[in-house]
Amino acid sequence: MQTKKIELLETYLSLYINHFTVLENIDKEDSAYVVLDVRNAPAKIKQDQIKGAIPMPAKDLANHLDELDKNKIYVVYDWTGGTTLGKEALLTLLSADFEAYELAGALEGWKGMNLPIEAL
Repeated sequence: MQTKKIELLETYLSLYINHFTVLENIDKEDSAYVVLDVRNAPAKIKQDQIKGAIPMPAKDLANHLDELDKNKIYVVYDWTGGTTLGKEALLTLLSADFEAYELAGALEGWKGMNLPIEAL
């Protein structure tokens, strides 16, 4: 029983990427990472985003997969880790054979750590 719990937890954790990995690569010109803001709200509601993120609403993501580079690693985020948009976007990307992760802690965690954001 313990082994099954460990395997489940390892699988769960493998879906996420931590803030520090993203932060280390965010300003690199040749970064393999692309951050996607998958919140469905309009810019006036969102007001800000992670620095350098590309707005790609989860509801539209499947229609824009041909615009994405299969050689990149995609990091998706939503408002909080408890919402499902990030997970829906992650499922869309993984199902289309992209390498992708959900940002651990989502935007709420990023902002809580005072990491770089930009106004919309």
